Amino acid sequence: MELIQKLFNSYRNAPLTSDLLSYHNNLVFRLGSDIHDAAKEEGNEALLKDLSTMSDAMRRWTTIRLSGRPYNFKLRHFKPVTENGTKFKRQVHKIGGNSNHRASRH
Repeated sequence: MELIQKLFNSYRNAPLTSDLLSYHNNLVFRLGSDIHDAAKEEGNEALLKDLSTMSDAMRRWTTIRLSGRPYNFKLRHFKPVTENGTKFKRQVHKIGGNSNHRASRH
């Protein structure tokens, strides 16, 4: 599942082609068949829940991209997360002379 998540995050903003769409549908099918069966045999309920949220997010990608809109999410821990969050810059200052310890002023 981690490999599929990594692959999905790499192509989620790529231009939509028929090859990409068939590749994506193959990954979604694999999530629903092989990986789902293995998780079911293992009996791991948390893994099954993560698997269902991941496959739902990947199915939504198909409908959003086919309608021509951008997909503003990426998968993190098998869940869709927005990528336009606030980013804080932090500058590190050396305070107090010759010490090697660094302090940050916010």
